[in-house]
Parts: sequence; structure tokens; C-alpha cells
Amino acid sequence: MPPVTELAAGTIQTTLGKPTVPSISFFLIIVVITLLITYWASKRTKSAKEFYAAGRSISAFQNGLALAGDYMSAASFLGIAGMVALKGYDGMIYAVGWLVGWPALMFLIAEPLRNLGKFTFADVVAFRLKQTPVRIASAIGGILTVLFYTIAQMVGSGSLIKLMFGLPYELAEILVGAIMLAYVLFGGMLATTWVQIIKAVLLLCGVTVLMLITLAKFNFNRGELNTEVANQYTQAALEPGGLISNPIDAVSLGLALMLGLLGLPHILQRFFTVPNAKAARVSVLYASGFIGYFYIIIPIVGFGAAALIGRDIITQIDKGGNMAAPLLAEFVGGTPFLGFIAAVAFATILAVVAGLTLAAASSFSHDIYVHVIRRGKATEREEVKASRIATLLFGVIAVLLGILFKGQNVAFMVGLAFAIACSANFPALVLSIFWKRFTTAGAVWAILTGAFLAVGLIIISPTVWEDVLDLGVGAE
Repeated sequence: MPPVTELAAGTIQTTLGKPTVPSISFFLIIVVITLLITYWASKRTKSAKEFYAAGRSISAFQNGLALAGDYMSAASFLGIAGMVALKGYDGMIYAVGWLVGWPALMFLIAEPLRNLGKFTFADVVAFRLKQTPVRIASAIGGILTVLFYTIAQMVGSGSLIKLMFGLPYELAEILVGAIMLAYVLFGGMLATTWVQIIKAVLLLCGVTVLMLITLAKFNFNRGELNTEVANQYTQAALEPGGLISNPIDAVSLGLALMLGLLGLPHILQRFFTVPNAKAARVSVLYASGFIGYFYIIIPIVGFGAAALIGRDIITQIDKGGNMAAPLLAEFVGGTPFLGFIAAVAFATILAVVAGLTLAAASSFSHDIYVHVIRRGKATEREEVKASRIATLLFGVIAVLLGILFKGQNVAFMVGLAFAIACSANFPALVLSIFWKRFTTAGAVWAILTGAFLAVGLIIISPTVWEDVLDLGVGAE
């Protein structure tokens, strides 16, 4: 029997923090499979269209799964489960907010984006406007959004690998960064797409099994689960107010999560991988179904962790609550199931970070290098080379920021990225599509004002100023 960590006076035992045969085996299997996919994709990734858009060869169903895989991130799996476990009912506001943006994406954005764009959302914003200033502003808004989104994934990955193998958090960050860079540098969008598809299937199956085993503990009766949560944490755990008590804050957060989706560069970039606009719209329909199902069942996992594991133990393992789902998996399914769920969570993070890195590299190479620095005269080979250099730089920055933001809840961190996307990218993108009188100055100021105001408010918030930088009133 593997060594265990004893918690809560012997009531719960966990192998988190100790390497076990199941966790190492599942981890290695997933890494090997995805690296083989990357090798296969590298043989088919030569041109810019193949590197950025997988040669526009992805079907609607495949892209729907890849969209779901790209969207069901560490924040969706680890973060929401942990937030529901620790904060109760209000933790679901993230699931609801992230879901309801998909119909708007399907009806407003998907088809015109695919018709007007080439590789990035800046192609659409700059379509009728002056290229240079709009592309610079779009790249700034896109990279800032992607950077904050990536921080959340890196924090989740560091916590997960640290607890799976007992590695130092910083070493875990470097390991994740190295594997992610291999995907993007060599396989481009084709490798990233298939990694996301595999990860989506594994995640949906794994969370479904976890949810069913958890409900079996309560006779497959959601009411019994809710009653147990209320008995342990009072009825307040099942009512609004545990996370956000101000209605204005709740509406603001909900709008940011819903509309921020329409400004996420790594999601928008996926619409350029399908052959036509109809396939783009249909792929959103598939993605909405997969994501909707996932967000229906993930709160059950969070409440199950609160009832069966306990908030004290969850925060003792990880103060952000990010390990609630793995702890529950071990409690209901033993060490082998923990190994599988942890490996799936790791695949989730790798796939999402790969997509984010590709989006950031695309913004720099396609929008800044090709259209601003080289004024549209760069060859495809030079563009792909610039993208790979940008990928390497972005990967290093992501690892460093992941180390800096250690211990934050990943769902909360992704919420910050959505706030930037909603404030900066979404208004400019929608206005450029639907308003004929939209001007270059309007586009530039819409993006820059929204981006810098959102980032500025994040930086002076208690989360960054006090928790991360330790510069609060009470700091020594």
C-alpha cells in the first residue's frame, strides 16, 4: 500500500503528495500519447495556415469537441469544484456565466468571424480600418487576456503535479511549461486540436463517473446530498451570498463571464480551423452541448467534496480549494481513480495552455511581426519562425507568473481574464462586425481603455496587492 497522509484525526487518508503507481502510469500514458500526436502533426505542419489553423481541415464535430476541450479548463474542473465545495451555491455563478455566453457566440460571432478572418480576431477588427494601429491594440488586448487566463492554468498545474508526485511547486511549473512548449512549437494547431479532443473525451467520461459514484453515496438522490451539505454547513451553503453578497457585483461578474467568452482569442481562433462559416456555427452547437452537460454535473462534484471530505481538509491540502475534485475521487474510488482523475486534470491543463500559447504567439507573429513590423511582406516561413520564438518567450513568462500567483483559486483567476476580454476585446469585435460607422480611433481606444482599466483595477485589488505582493496595510 502506498504511503498516505493522515488528516482530520484519521478520518480521511490521502496519497496526495506521494507518488503512486496509478498516478505515474496514467500521467505517462497521457503524456506519451499526446507527444506521439505532436510528432504526427509536426510532419503535417509546414505552412502558416497549417500552423495557425490546422489547414482548415477540422470538421464541425471535431471542432466542437476541441472547443469544449479548450474551454473546460482547470478553472472549470478544479476551480469550480473547489469553489462550490468551499463557498457553496455561489460557486456555480462561474459555471452559469461561462455557459450562457455560448448561444451569443453562435448567433452573433461565429459565422462573420469565419467569413472575415484569417488567423486571429484582429483580422476581423481591422478588416475595414487602418491595419497598423488596430492590430497593435488588438494584440495588446489579446495577449493580456491570454496571459491572465494562462496564469490560472499554470497555478492549477503546479498544485496538481506537486500533489501527484511530491515535486516542488516551482519544478512542477517548469515541467508543465516544457511539455506544453513541445506541443505548440512542433505540432501547431493540428496537434493542439487533437490533444484538446482527447482531453475533452477523457474529462467528460471521468467527471461523469466521479459524479455517479458520488451520488451513489446518497442513493442517487441530489436532495440527500444537499441535506448533508446543509447539515454540515447550515442552509446558507445552499443559498446565494456565500461568495458574492452585493447584487451589483453578481450582475457585473455574470456579464463579464458571459460576454468575456466573445473576446477570448484562443476560443475565437478555433473558428478558423473549420472549412466554412456553416461548420463554424455547427461546431458551437456541439460545443454548447458538451459544455452545458459538464457544467450541470460539476457542482455535484463540489457539493460531494464538501459533504464527504470537508472544507477544513480541502483547504489544508490547497487553500484555494483546487484539489477538492481529486480528493473526492480518491475517497470514492481509491488511489487508482485518483491517478486517473489527476492525469485527466493534467491533460486538461496541458491542452488549454497549448491553445492559449498558440493564440498569444499568433497575436505577436501575425498581427505585430507580419502586419506592423514587416508591413505584410514577410514570408510564411518567417511568420512561422516568429511565432515559434514568441511561443518560447510566452512559455517562460507563463511559468514565472504561475510561480508568482501560487495558491490562488484558478476559477477566480480565469474570471479576471474574462473581465479583460469583456472590457477590451468584446466591444471592438462586435462593433466592427455590426456598426458600419465604427472608426479606427474608436477601435483602438475601445481596446486599450478596456484593457488597461481592467488590468489596473486587478493590480490594485486586494488579491494582487495583498495576497500576491504582500503589500497590504498589515504587511511588514
